[in-house]
Amino acid sequence: MSATDLALLGAGALAGLLRRREVSSEEVVGACLRRIESLNPKLAAFITVCDDVALQAARRADRELARGRSRGPLHGIPFAVKDALWTKGVRTTNGSRLFEEFVPTEDATVVARLRAAGAILLGKLNMMEIGFGPTLRPPFGMPRNPWNLERTTGGSSSGSASAVAARLVPVTLGADTGGSIRLPAALCGVVGLKPTRGRVSRYGLMGICPRFDCAGPLAAAVSDCALVLQAIAGHDRKDRSTRRVAVDDYAQAIGKGVEDVRIGIVKELMQSALLHPEVRGLLTGAVAALEKAGARVDQVSIPLIELSSAIYVAIAEPEAAALFRPHLLARSQDFDVLPRRRLLTASLIPASVIAPAKRLGERLRAQVDEVLRDVDVLVSPATPSAAPPITTASRIRSKDEAWMTAAAGRSLFTNPFNITGHPALSVPCGFTAEHLPVGLQVIGRYYREADALRVAAAYESITGWHDRRPVL
Repeated sequence: MSATDLALLGAGALAGLLRRREVSSEEVVGACLRRIESLNPKLAAFITVCDDVALQAARRADRELARGRSRGPLHGIPFAVKDALWTKGVRTTNGSRLFEEFVPTEDATVVARLRAAGAILLGKLNMMEIGFGPTLRPPFGMPRNPWNLERTTGGSSSGSASAVAARLVPVTLGADTGGSIRLPAALCGVVGLKPTRGRVSRYGLMGICPRFDCAGPLAAAVSDCALVLQAIAGHDRKDRSTRRVAVDDYAQAIGKGVEDVRIGIVKELMQSALLHPEVRGLLTGAVAALEKAGARVDQVSIPLIELSSAIYVAIAEPEAAALFRPHLLARSQDFDVLPRRRLLTASLIPASVIAPAKRLGERLRAQVDEVLRDVDVLVSPATPSAAPPITTASRIRSKDEAWMTAAAGRSLFTNPFNITGHPALSVPCGFTAEHLPVGLQVIGRYYREADALRVAAAYESITGWHDRRPVL
């Protein structure tokens, strides 16, 4: 098998080859490193590549496999992580000049768990600065969408989605505060999962709002996301927000189909004025395909979901402003202009709005729980449009243009489920006339990631959108 062929395979397929000793981990890692060397200059997906260390780790993995010792399905599989997650001995920039010399002395828990599962760290991935974008002039290069290099990857886990879409690495980790896994997953045509709040440790994640921050996997296929989630989920004594809730066997959810699964279409999101008609058409087709496969589909209403962006801004943005206030005071010019302005604006939000916003957030959570008593999962758009053009100074000449560039409702459909804490994923559901991918969002009950994975995998199997690859 050629190096190109190896790099194009997902984690599950590679695991089978490694288990049968048909290829070595060193060959797999080498294939990925060569693809990174060839394509990363175009994509700016990686900030740091750990080539020599990764090859050494791959050789250790091969020696273990030769002795009959396997740590599980991710043994010898390459992965890369958003540069907001600590990596021992490897710089962790958080996408910012502020941290470009920061080298952690320990791994984030999710990174440590993947290493313990035998996975091989290839490097650190580009992102919107401090996860609080957009970023007009990223210090480590502008991440590019593999489907169209002039279109945005979305954010803030930009490189995490781009690297998977371009098959630079089979699986990645991102972080999601208001949609930062699901948005780039949708715009780059891959699968991205935000787990239930408390399911996955936040220890070692340089986030912006602990209440909403969450780490999770991205991959080209739902089954590969399930493999990664299996490795990283569970209680962590280093993160008191994690819960002692049994972790499901996520692989068992794959392949069950959707016969008699009850699906609720979120009326307010599907009827949003911000939703592009072409995207609405693709989503309608996706729901019809699930219904044809045996799912029972009903429309549900969550009235408060239309206030989710206001709730999110009132809670998350002041927390981010407080967290980065010392940096703003000491090194304001080291911030990109757009995150700096956003942080300064957030610092002006009066404290009097935060408590009412939190109460509204709890009411929103109750409404989502209520509709999930009658259905197994919810579905909605992941983004209102396909990937827009990359942000440039010429595109934000007016206040209105700046707002549409910075917000454009792009997290309107994702941030409700950061507020409520429910698990949610994006799975590819088609392409626009401009050959840009679109994502279907699937939302589950608390700690029922398995239900969302089951529905997404069933949809994947009856459509095959995930098999398409960009030409680079």
